[in-house]
Amino acid sequence: MNQNGDVVGPLYLFELASSQARYLELRQSTIATNVANANTPGFKARDVEPFNKVLDSTPVRLATTSPSHLQLSAAESDTRATAKKDSWDVVHSGNSVSLEQEMIKGSDVSRDYSMNSAVVRSFHRMLLSSAKT
Repeated sequence: MNQNGDVVGPLYLFELASSQARYLELRQSTIATNVANANTPGFKARDVEPFNKVLDSTPVRLATTSPSHLQLSAAESDTRATAKKDSWDVVHSGNSVSLEQEMIKGSDVSRDYSMNSAVVRSFHRMLLSSAKT
C-alpha cells in the first residue's frame, strides 16, 4: 500500500482463480459429455489439457530474500507439475469411455473447485481485514 492507502501493483490471485474456475467448468462439461456418450459406439473419450500448461509460460520460481533462507537447486525451485497421461481402453464397440475414470475426474474437478473457492474466500477476508485497519 502507498501513503494514500491504495494497493500498489496488481493482484493476480483473483484473475488466476477466475481462469482456473473457467478451466474447471470446461473440464466438467467435457467429463459430462463423455459420460453421456458412454454407450455410443465409436465415441472417443476426451479431456482438456491440464491447467498447469496454462501456467507453464510463467513458471513461479521460489526466491530467497535473506541469506538465512535455505537455498534450492533449480530443479527444486521449479513449481510446475508434470501431468501423466490417462490410458483409455477401447472396447469392441470402439468406445473409449471408462465411467470409473470419468467419476474420478469429476471428483478431482469438485475438489479443485472447492480448493479454489476456499483460497479466494480467504484472500478476500484478508483484503477486507486489511482495509478495515
